[in-house]
Amino acid sequence: MENEKHHIVPYRLYIFVLIALLALTFLSIAITGIELGSLTVAGALAFASVKTFLVLRYFMHLKYDKPYIVAMVIFVFAIFVVTIVVTFLDYLYR
Repeated sequence: MENEKHHIVPYRLYIFVLIALLALTFLSIAITGIELGSLTVAGALAFASVKTFLVLRYFMHLKYDKPYIVAMVIFVFAIFVVTIVVTFLDYLYR
């Protein structure tokens, strides 16, 4: 524990990430008011994916973690995506 290298993140970075998260939140709310058909949900999910990336990368400090921890998080997300795809395929072909 004593030999671990600590990182110091300036508050300015956290403020920029917070502003980006707030802007993306307002954009995801605003996109629901625009009639895009089935692309409305896809757009909102795209904004949510970017927000998830920002939170994981900066607030959960994955940017500064060891590579195997990042690999585990990617693996969990891959399992989640496979589960969602299998669920939708089951629903589609019933």
